[in-house]
Amino acid sequence: MPARRLFGAQSMTAPLRKVMLRAPGAAFGRAFDDPAHGFLHPVDLPLAKRQHAALADLLARLGVDVEVLDEAGLGPDSVYVFDPLLVTESGAVPLRMGKPTRRGEEAALATWVETAGIPVVGRIDSPGTVEGGDTFWLRPDFLCIGRSLRTNTEGAAQLSGIVGGRVEVFDLPWWHGPSEVLHLLSVISPVADDLAVVYQPLLPSGLAVLLDELDIRTISVPDAEFDSLGCNVLAVRPGVVIVAEGNPRTCAALAAAGCEVYTLDLSEIGLNGSGGPTCLTRPVVRESK
Repeated sequence: MPARRLFGAQSMTAPLRKVMLRAPGAAFGRAFDDPAHGFLHPVDLPLAKRQHAALADLLARLGVDVEVLDEAGLGPDSVYVFDPLLVTESGAVPLRMGKPTRRGEEAALATWVETAGIPVVGRIDSPGTVEGGDTFWLRPDFLCIGRSLRTNTEGAAQLSGIVGGRVEVFDLPWWHGPSEVLHLLSVISPVADDLAVVYQPLLPSGLAVLLDELDIRTISVPDAEFDSLGCNVLAVRPGVVIVAEGNPRTCAALAAAGCEVYTLDLSEIGLNGSGGPTCLTRPVVRESK
């Protein structure tokens, strides 16, 4: 019997075997007190904890090994654990957050991956910045990076050198500026090798052309479901997805495309801080082909 893989997640859609989450704690409960965090309303912490536990439970029921870390004195945005770390087939890459209030999350996760037996194969150093929400694997050897208000040119160049293979960088629009930053994964979520959910009005034109060249079909999120995180879809395996409640047209389109769709109420843990199912999870192991 082959040894169980400890890491490796160079895909957005391959079967998810292990995922890491970070539970909300006292800092999350105080998030609205500081406008720098960008939360929409005062936090109902007990509700946020129940919603986060429901996400962990759903992932476990879908066959995923779930490890939940506590808040560990970090800020409220640390629950959006996709952003500070990338896990490749070679090991982990602690990133460097562009949002100043999130600095330090990278070091905490670097300590965790080393404890978990995952080698650190590179880091993003100052003045580079990269947030995980600006990265996604289009293919196992093809990384897409969004250059945004949180991921700069230097950071994108450093990450390209670390991961190797094909890397494409796409510029994201200003949108609403620093108070409502647009990540690349705000406008696209691959859900199978040949299918992605997109918000077309903000999709970089070069990426739209690339999807067409690769014969990747798209499901367009309607305007009314963009703010409710309709474009933030987590693929547990090809065509099996988790979507935040409140996006019925996107869910119907996914089902019509043959997907198995699971929805969760993420109003407090997700929508309040503008982070959906993908943001709340850091894939550690996805099945390699």
